[in-house]
Amino acid sequence: MSPDPILREEKIRVLVADNSRIHTRLLADALRRDPLVEAIPFESEAAGLVAEAVARNIDVLVMGANFDDQSSQGFEILRELRKARQQTHGVLLLTSSKDELILKAFSAGARGLFSKNDPLELLSKCVREVHAGKVWANHDAISLAVDALASAPTVRTSNPNGMQLLSKRELQVVRYLAEGLTNREIAEQLNLSQHTIKNYLFRIFDKLGVSSRVELLFMAFSQADVPALAPSEQLPENRGTRGSSETELNFIEKSAEAGIPAAQLALAQMRLFRRRDANDLVEAYVWYLVATERALHARGMITKMLTPEQIEEAKHKASVRLSQFKRNSAKSSARFPQQIVSN
Repeated sequence: MSPDPILREEKIRVLVADNSRIHTRLLADALRRDPLVEAIPFESEAAGLVAEAVARNIDVLVMGANFDDQSSQGFEILRELRKARQQTHGVLLLTSSKDELILKAFSAGARGLFSKNDPLELLSKCVREVHAGKVWANHDAISLAVDALASAPTVRTSNPNGMQLLSKRELQVVRYLAEGLTNREIAEQLNLSQHTIKNYLFRIFDKLGVSSRVELLFMAFSQADVPALAPSEQLPENRGTRGSSETELNFIEKSAEAGIPAAQLALAQMRLFRRRDANDLVEAYVWYLVATERALHARGMITKMLTPEQIEEAKHKASVRLSQFKRNSAKSSARFPQQIVSN
């Protein structure tokens, strides 16, 4: 008799913690009904939660937002956990759907938002999705995050040279990140340790003034001076987006589908940047058409608000900036020779 396939698959290690021991046990019992989940209730002081997650190599932490009658302590614990063990994804149990709590949860690094009013049988599905690198939240929460991103200040570097601040090795890391690789996969491609890749990312964040992989991706896709991978650096055809990078890809796609022009342009450039097959080129063209159409609409609205003199001034400034972009792109091409794939 062949072994049960479920037993051969590694279980998802889940640590469950809430401000009530009874509720913690109920949540753990509900998760144990899933044969692919190993649920561990945490019944000690909240101060030891991060150490417990690290010691047990926890994959997903399901936790309440409040501990020991301290409001929002869960958010702080989640931030500490991200610093101590980035492989552990967090699911926050929220008792309220207030906008500020949802944004605070995403800001703390939560990958999943689960309402305590949701059916318990959905919790294991939430855990599976988060463990797979996806974001679990309802439509209203996602829309709120997208709106917050759209209204946030545009990410810019203090140096007009943009990506030219980075060394050749740092640019390689950015390019592989844009290809959808995880830290482990980038380390394999460059024959380095994951710790070294993390250090490179910290230095890249510091140089460019960004604070997350999502911001870095938006910047990379909007810069004209990030060369594509040279033929010798191209990835095998079967290497795809997975792991934590799947979250960034999903977020950009949802932002694009929600109508954010910056995300639409970023998604178009991402597809063109990868060029794995003809479908990537088609999708790139589709999103370029969508982004261009919306940009032209916005341009028409703004034109009606300007005087002829202001329009001429804007055209002159745009011409100067386009010339700067072309010069930067030419310099980058000279530094990193590459084969251009034409269609």
